[in-house]
Amino acid sequence: MPMRILLTTTSYQDTPGPHHALLESQGFEIVRERGPLSESRMLELAGTFDGFLCGDDAISRAVMEKSLPRLQVISKYGIGLDKIDQSAAQQLALPILFTPGVNHTTVAEHTFCLLLASMRNLLAATDATRAGRWQRPTGHELWQKKIGIIGLGRIGQEMIKRARAFDMEVHAFGNYWPDDFAAHHLMTRHSSVDSLCAAVDILSLHTKLDATSRHLVNAHRLALLPKGAVVVNTSRAELVDTTAVLQALDSGQLAGYATDVMDEEPPPADHPLLHHPKAIVTPHIGSRTHESVPRQAMMATQNLIHFLQGNGEFFQAKI
Repeated sequence: MPMRILLTTTSYQDTPGPHHALLESQGFEIVRERGPLSESRMLELAGTFDGFLCGDDAISRAVMEKSLPRLQVISKYGIGLDKIDQSAAQQLALPILFTPGVNHTTVAEHTFCLLLASMRNLLAATDATRAGRWQRPTGHELWQKKIGIIGLGRIGQEMIKRARAFDMEVHAFGNYWPDDFAAHHLMTRHSSVDSLCAAVDILSLHTKLDATSRHLVNAHRLALLPKGAVVVNTSRAELVDTTAVLQALDSGQLAGYATDVMDEEPPPADHPLLHHPKAIVTPHIGSRTHESVPRQAMMATQNLIHFLQGNGEFFQAKI
């Protein structure tokens, strides 16, 4: 009887690449769903799979308990694990595999795309031109602006490289501090998020979501930013208090909020961020390129195969 694998990530399924042939070659029975799946849908499916090859599906304790004892492994496409109950996985001895180091350049590029679009009023100008209106809004340069980076992992460091190429002044905060990298890129270290916010024109988020970082950007910290600041978020929507951001956009405290992530994906059609003239929302495509997707998908697939076969290298998340 072949092993049964639940494949939910849409990036994996929608993008051509060698990962498809590799997965098909294993003789697995592959069940495809269009994620991210809700907890209720995961509960409907749980219990008949040997492995999950998943994206940002809601994998709760209840899902894991119903999936066991058959489920052997969760292979995550990507690096964000906040949709998985990691404490429950540890207690239930259920391994979680992930794909570090495959999408940092891609996400950094998209973050700068959002930042430039926000600073130069690109969407409003393009929309007006397409509608036959020759409107010429005045934007801002990135040159010598002060950018604050929260989170100094691979993506945060790629952001800093690009910021220095624009001759920006880099301020940063993170639990991890790469000393040599920081010295080379002339970074200013901050001991708190409050201190960082008070010092920068632009805030860019590149940290993981957990209990301590939820609503990291809130009304208090938005007020610390200088009037007319811009916030960019390509990490997790829940890092930001959306209500506070909307209020700051309306008051003029924020000149722009650009995000690739929403607390509900896809968001409801009437979500206020989708229609706010100072907001830019892209549909979680920061790591979705023809170069990055096959890298992530191959690593996720190899992780899964190597673990199930009991040989070869795989990358297990430390919980």
